[in-house]
This record gives sequence, structure tokens and C-alpha cells, in this order.
Amino acid sequence: MAQIIPLEQPAKRNINAALDALAALVASDVSAVNQLIVQRMESRVAMIPRLAGHIVAAGGKRLRPILTLAAAQLCGYEGQRHRKLAASVEFIHTATLLHDDVVDASDLRRGGPSANALFGNEASVLVGDFLFSRAFELMVEDGSIDVLRILSHASAVIAEGEVLQLATTNDSTTGEQAYLEVVRAKTAELFAAACRIGAVVAARPSSEEEALRTFGLNLGIAFQIVDDVLDYSAEQARLGKTVGDDFREGKVTLPVILAIHRGSEAERAFWKRTLEDTDHREGDLAHAQDLMHRHHALRDSIDRARHYGAIARDALGLFADHPVKRALLDIVDFTVEREY
Repeated sequence: MAQIIPLEQPAKRNINAALDALAALVASDVSAVNQLIVQRMESRVAMIPRLAGHIVAAGGKRLRPILTLAAAQLCGYEGQRHRKLAASVEFIHTATLLHDDVVDASDLRRGGPSANALFGNEASVLVGDFLFSRAFELMVEDGSIDVLRILSHASAVIAEGEVLQLATTNDSTTGEQAYLEVVRAKTAELFAAACRIGAVVAARPSSEEEALRTFGLNLGIAFQIVDDVLDYSAEQARLGKTVGDDFREGKVTLPVILAIHRGSEAERAFWKRTLEDTDHREGDLAHAQDLMHRHHALRDSIDRARHYGAIARDALGLFADHPVKRALLDIVDFTVEREY
């Protein structure tokens, strides 16, 4: 089990304002990145921009590319290389979303129909491949071997994380360590790379590069843990997807692991039936939520997220006070204190 750093719970506030404030600090760069994304989605094959445009228009706050832009600004970078690299990061992320929805057979994405529901699995997979290719074109255009190494490695690790998640799905014996391996690979690695390349383009010392990598990695872990909590606790209108998707798909996430570990033999039999045998009956989701509340699985999962958030915050201690630094620290709170 992970060692928990005891933290006082931050006061509730308008957490969405934190990301808006960070985006405002890099507003001109965000605008340029959005234009790049639209340009690079173009293709003579009409379905590609239609399908890619659908998932891009579905929403999302561009958190990962904004982290690249913010990290570069924090490091004092004044050029424009970070714009193409931020677009590359967003293409990698969008490609993984397209592939994820096919693997998970998801019909919804951020409250609307998923691309695979509208265009089919084959088209979604192939357009995801197209976006990966566009991402690598942007990396090559940048011309930095270090950047190419970091982002190509992140892409490979993400794919490994997806395969590793397949191995843990429908397995109620999955432990916290295996879960964290999936989270680090599938989610946190891209956060880490997105932040790290901000220091690379600015030619900053390796200590700053490592600090930003550590910040992004732990922010990404916290982000995914909270996402997994939200799947069992948030209202659909706030979350933008049907509550209980992970439960119905048999995904073994941290709240489930804690509930199973602390439960009785009869409760473990319930988890085995629902997760491994995928034998779902009326009232099962409500019962799962009740078990999680009974064993404080959601509360303690949020405490885990706060632990990783604290590590992320500490990693920025290397940098002098700066509006971007303050906004990045607020992003940690945005990530952990989302409604749950």
C-alpha cells in the first residue's frame, strides 16, 4: 500500500477557475496551438477531419498541451517551438481517446456520442493512427532528438499501459501496485512528457527538466485516481459520462481495490460476480457504491490523490515565484478537489 503524506483538506473554491487562469497566462500560445490542430487535422480523405473534428469539438480543456506551454513559459522560453510540440501532445492524447473508446466499447465521450458510436470502430482506430502520425510529423519538424526521444517513449509507454490494463480488467485480485503501474503508464507518462519538454526547448538544466517531469508524473497519477473516484460518485451532468462505466466494464480501479481488500467474504464474492463474471443485476451499482462508502474507499482514494498532489507541488519548489508557477500549483488543487 502507498505511504500517505498526511495533509489538511484544502478549502473548497471555484476550481475550474484555476485552469482558466493558467490558460489565460498562455492565451496567445493556446490560440496558435488550436489553429495548428485544425490545420494538421486536414486530409484529402474527408472522413479524417470529420471524425477527428468530432472528438476535438467534444470538449476537454486542453490540459496536457497547456502544461507544455506553461512549462516553457516558466522556464523563460521566448520562441515558438513549444506550440508545435503542444499540438503534438494533444494529438497523442486524442489518438489514445479514440483507441480507448473502441477498446472499452464506449458510446459516450464527455456527455455526447463517442466517435466510434457515430463512425464505427474501424474508422476510429484508423483516424487515431492518423493523429499519432501527425504527432510524429510535428516532433520531426521540431528537429530535437531529445524531444523526439521523450515523446516517442511516452507514446510507447502509453500503449504498454493500455495492454497492461487489459490484463487487470475483470481481475478482482488486482492489487494497488498493479493499478498504479497502469495509471503511471496510461495517464501519467504523457503528463510527465508534456511538462518535461517545456524545459527541453528552453535548454534548461537537467534539474529543472527532472523537476517538471516529476511534477507532471505525480499530477497525472492524482488526476487519474480522482477520475476513477468520480466514476462511482459524481452526478452524470457534472462528470460528462454515465456514472458506473468502469464498473460495467469490469475495470479494477483504486476504489474497487480498497473496497475488496477491506470487505467480507460475501462482499468479495459480489465483486467477483460483477467484475470477473460480468454478471450484473439491478441495484448492483448502487450496492457497489454503498460498499465503497462503508469501507471509506472513495475518501481514502482521494487521500492517495492528495499524496501524489503534494509530491507534484514539492517538485516546483526548485522554481522562483512566478505567475505560472502559482497557477500550476493551483492546477494541483483543481485536479484533486474536483467534485466527488
